[in-house]
Amino acid sequence: MNLTGQQVLPVTQAEAWAALNDTAMLQAAVPGCEAITPTGEHSFDVQMAVSIGPVKAKFKGKLQLSDLKPPQSYRLSFEGSGGAAGHGKGSAEVTLQALAPRETQLAYTVTASVGGKLAQIGSRLVDAAAQKLAEDFFARFRAALLERHPPPAEPVSAVTPAPASASAPSPGLLARLLAWLRRLTG
Repeated sequence: MNLTGQQVLPVTQAEAWAALNDTAMLQAAVPGCEAITPTGEHSFDVQMAVSIGPVKAKFKGKLQLSDLKPPQSYRLSFEGSGGAAGHGKGSAEVTLQALAPRETQLAYTVTASVGGKLAQIGSRLVDAAAQKLAEDFFARFRAALLERHPPPAEPVSAVTPAPASASAPSPGLLARLLAWLRRLTG
C-alpha cells in the first residue's frame, strides 16, 4: 500500500513540528489510538483499536523516528500485530514547509504492507480504510492545532461607531423612522 498526501496546517512550521512530536496530541488525533508510550529516544509503543471491513482488532506496535531534521522532516518506521487479525509494517516520510507566517504544508508518503486476515480482505478495502484514517487524523489534528494556537483576533478598526443608547434612539435613526412613516401616511 502506498499513500501520499499534503495538508496545509494553520500554524507556524515550529508549532507544527512541536505538535507532531507531542504524544498526547497525537494520541488524541489518531482514530482508535489508545496509548502512545515513549520507550527510548524517538521510539514508542502504540496500542490501537482498528476496524477494516469485517476485521476488527487491537494492535500493539512500535514506532521509531529517524532522519530527524527539525523542523523540516523525519522518517517514521512502524510495525504492529493484531493477533489473528494480522500484522502490518511500513514507513512514512513527513516533511514540513512554511508557506506563510501561520501556514505550513505537511507532505507525507507512506509505504506499508499487511498480512494475515487484513491481507485477505483486499487491497482496495485496506487502501480506503487507510485514506479514511488519514482524513480523520488530519481533521482532528487541525482542530487540536487551532485549539492550542488560535488565530489572532481581527484588528479593531481605528474608528468604531459609538453604541446607540438603549434609552434613546440615535438622531439619525429617529429621522429615518419619521421619514418612513410620513411616506406611508402621505
